[in-house]
Amino acid sequence: MKKPRKILIVEDHPIFKMGMCELINQEKDLMVCGSAEDVSQARALIETEHPELVILDLTLKNSNGMELLKELNKYHKEILVLVLSMHEESLHAERCLLAGAKGYVMKHETIESVIKAIRHIFAGKKYISQRVMENLLNKLGNPPVKGQESPVQSLTDRELEIFQLIGKGFSSGQIAEQLNLSVKTIGAHRERIKLKLGLKTSGEMVRYAVLWLETDLF
Repeated sequence: MKKPRKILIVEDHPIFKMGMCELINQEKDLMVCGSAEDVSQARALIETEHPELVILDLTLKNSNGMELLKELNKYHKEILVLVLSMHEESLHAERCLLAGAKGYVMKHETIESVIKAIRHIFAGKKYISQRVMENLLNKLGNPPVKGQESPVQSLTDRELEIFQLIGKGFSSGQIAEQLNLSVKTIGAHRERIKLKLGLKTSGEMVRYAVLWLETDLF
């Protein structure tokens, strides 16, 4: 009998994490080898437990899941990654796939979808929803027309991360401290974000970020 495939869960919501562990451990050929609530804990468990697949949330305690995704793609290409997030897939799924993820599932999808995604990935396939697949195919066949997509799509991963923190009420100083960047660098990013979004003032950007974050997460 083959050993169960080892899965690491990186998720900072205790109840959701507990449910995921129970769900996966019910499958005879799958097992949770550990769980982490931030990137530093995940790094340590990856070195000691050697998971075959990581289920990764993008928004983690004091850290960002995209950072870990890119790190795994660079240094641990043998580890498969399934992003499981509350973030709207129309914006984040493509970014995650380009960064190395093998699948993207939103948290409001059914439990069966998560197991289906895990099995797809272990079978050497990528897993995304039918809606995301259609969007990607449309982009390949029809170049996007200006004005059809959200301007947030034009932000880089770092700009998007800063934009999200702005929406959560973080000041430039707090963002700089959390991301280990200078306040001057954060200011430059803020100016580029305003330019890309067509906003004139910092107040407009804050209101836009708050509104976008609410609609994006819920």
